Amino acid sequence: MSYQSLNPYTGDVVKDFAQHTDAQIEQAVAAADACFGAWKQTSFADRTGVLKQAAQLLRTRSEEFAGLITLEMGKLISESRGEVALSADIIDYYADHAEAFLAPQTLPRSAGKATVVNTALGVLFGVEPWNFPYYQLARFVAPNLMVGNVVMVKHAPSVPQCALAFVALFHEAGLPEGAYTNLFLSDEQADKLVEDPRIKGVALTGSERAGSVVAAQAGKNLKKSTMELGGSDAFIVLDDAELDKTVEWAVWGRMNNTGQCCVAAKRFIVLEPLADCFLAKFKAALGALRPGDPMDPTTTLGPLCSEKALLNLLDQVSRSVKAGARIVLGGHRLDRKGSFMEPSILTDIEPGTPAYVEEFFGPVALFFRVPDEAAAIALANDSKYGLGGSVFTADLERGERVAAAIETGMVFVNHPTWTAPDLPFGGIKNSGYGRELSSLGIQEFVNKKLICVVPIDAAA
Repeated sequence: MSYQSLNPYTGDVVKDFAQHTDAQIEQAVAAADACFGAWKQTSFADRTGVLKQAAQLLRTRSEEFAGLITLEMGKLISESRGEVALSADIIDYYADHAEAFLAPQTLPRSAGKATVVNTALGVLFGVEPWNFPYYQLARFVAPNLMVGNVVMVKHAPSVPQCALAFVALFHEAGLPEGAYTNLFLSDEQADKLVEDPRIKGVALTGSERAGSVVAAQAGKNLKKSTMELGGSDAFIVLDDAELDKTVEWAVWGRMNNTGQCCVAAKRFIVLEPLADCFLAKFKAALGALRPGDPMDPTTTLGPLCSEKALLNLLDQVSRSVKAGARIVLGGHRLDRKGSFMEPSILTDIEPGTPAYVEEFFGPVALFFRVPDEAAAIALANDSKYGLGGSVFTADLERGERVAAAIETGMVFVNHPTWTAPDLPFGGIKNSGYGRELSSLGIQEFVNKKLICVVPIDAAA
């Protein structure tokens, strides 16, 4: 497996990184296992101090960290800065709230005392994706360090400089060696690591395919796992929605991170009375996006993360058109240097076709018109994915009612699905299981130990 910084805007290879050897991996796991014995004994105050310093350093050097994201995966520089800020907020959030989230819980008893305490599990292994190189790390690393676990991470091969920068940040903030380790691994080495008895839990954010492999490996070895996988979020526009603002959010929801987001709005389901007008406005807004250098603040359309990602998306469009879908905007790569694709809209999408069943990870919107609210709900739920979704309406009670009927882990009303430190993040169906962020995310890899004290002469 090649760990390589390759600028998707220019196509230039920036730097190559050597994969870790088996001997180096063994040394790293031994160091992490040894570190756990000490780190789990540290106080919340000591852990908080490290995380607070890491968050502060991240904000102070925002431009440096943001530039690495844009360099390695092509994110618009304004969005990269936003990711840095969000990652710092997540680190601060767990530094501020972990002790309260993990406080012992006393259970009512007629005799004696029963308490549930939250204790660390040990060494955890995280497999993380390229599309949000720091945010994905922050939401795995920060809560688990505050629990007293230690973490080892296999980051995506296309963002090695981001991976190294983030772990260096925590070490600079005072985290001991072994508490957070970055590993450049092959898939085979990662499989062996999941099997290692010193690894006590596995978290993966990535594709459905990768999740099924790693989840099976973890299950085979009787290890707790969490999986945040793909999504095909519905963006439902009811017939009373405020159209202009809804279109603005539609563009943001589809095009944030050039559409390379698990919770991006992907399927636009619009009630018939607004369908033609919505499509016309949406098409005009997408067509006005300006491609260019993602480091240039005036650019509004960046490249895809890689040439492979672009070719895969083009193939999905081609297969969908052959199956009967119709292109109403774009559909092709841009004739320029770099891995750029035209903002695109497909419509006339029938059940069973690629555009109906597959996740489109890039600037391609899938447009559906439906006769009524019930049809919108049925279409939104007719997916193997269940990550997020959104409903746009002037009637907030109606929006909540429709949201309650959507079969996903998250639904927003009058806003595309998004993330914040205090909101739980995760899905159902083939979008995975488990939750990250909020008070729920910190509970995934803890031992909820019961301590029950009873009088010696209590009844059995």
